[in-house]
Amino acid sequence: MSMTYDFSKIKTKAEEIKEHLKKEVFSLHSGRANPALVEDIMVDSYGTKIPIKHIATINVENARTLRVTPWDISVLKNIEAAISASNLGAQPIADKQSIRIALPELSQERRKAIIKVLSEKLEEAKISLRQERDEVWKDIQEKERQGEIPEDDKFRFKDELQKIIDKANEELEEIAERKKQEVEK
Repeated sequence: MSMTYDFSKIKTKAEEIKEHLKKEVFSLHSGRANPALVEDIMVDSYGTKIPIKHIATINVENARTLRVTPWDISVLKNIEAAISASNLGAQPIADKQSIRIALPELSQERRKAIIKVLSEKLEEAKISLRQERDEVWKDIQEKERQGEIPEDDKFRFKDELQKIIDKANEELEEIAERKKQEVEK
């Protein structure tokens, strides 16, 4: 009789790692205006730190310009200061109602730096995935030692586990590669 092993936990973890990488990669400035570049910048608002996306509307005006319009005009200066303090590499320009952010053209040096950060983020995601794989493998080995899983099944589960990890690694690589292409344009 062949046994089964519940891989749902590792599949869920792999999905979480993938989503985290997507979010990290999405926030890397690639020369194109994208609300994700500024939406999580924390702003002092009434004595607490709040992400811009919770206190303002962020619109894309054109390929290299964002417009941030606060719902309460009294936080305009705080938003402008928070954007200036972030490492976005763009100077915010405030008018009476909103803030315009013109993103600079990426220099070759900046592109290389972004690609380096991208590689680091990809490696962090892969390390997290390996750690999850190692935990599941330890669990499988422990169950085999305790007689819950026959040795044949242990190796079959190891192969199944590796297929899950290989597929997840492939998806992580695709996410990073898409961003790399965008940055190199």
